[in-house]
Amino acid sequence: MVLLYVAMAFSGIALICWGLPAAHRLKSPLDVVAALAVLVGVVTALLGALLIAVPGFFQG
Repeated sequence: MVLLYVAMAFSGIALICWGLPAAHRLKSPLDVVAALAVLVGVVTALLGALLIAVPGFFQG
């Protein structure tokens, strides 16, 4: 499972790295998609980092 959490963290970082420049470079309708990708990337990276640090965080 730790490998899945590492993949989540890296995919979130990849979304952030793509989305930040793309949000400024793309035209009007597509820049919103890039900005949403950054938001999803931040959430995914933070969730992956949390689950790497505390693997059973969401289990009762």
